[in-house]
Amino acid sequence: MKKDETKRVASDIITDLQKNEIFVFGSNLSGHHLGGAARTAYNKFGAVWGQGVGLHGQTYAIPTMHGGIDAIQPYVEEFIRFAEKNPNLKFLVTRIGCGIAGFEDKEIAPLFKKALQAKNIFLPKTFLDLLE
Repeated sequence: MKKDETKRVASDIITDLQKNEIFVFGSNLSGHHLGGAARTAYNKFGAVWGQGVGLHGQTYAIPTMHGGIDAIQPYVEEFIRFAEKNPNLKFLVTRIGCGIAGFEDKEIAPLFKKALQAKNIFLPKTFLDLLE
């Protein structure tokens, strides 16, 4: 099982997706998906090389490598709006920014506070613990 449906928790390890599920990962603006969740998105779920933002295949890229929290926030807000407009899809968010980008969960999690209202966004347990 990839997630807990009642708590809307995204699994730390996502190896496959259902038809309506989207793998949400941290990327760089140039869309060079070389490591971490970005590499998984590219190798398994349809992320497109050279596309560092938005929906591609069964993935949604949120840039995290181009600056601080203030630079990431607009992309997270754009993602949440997109998810709300697509209630037929389930968005499984990875710990974006908390790997290669070097941020801590406590820095990134607050960006997803509005995502708690969206019934189709599943967040990492570490993010949920910090938001609840």
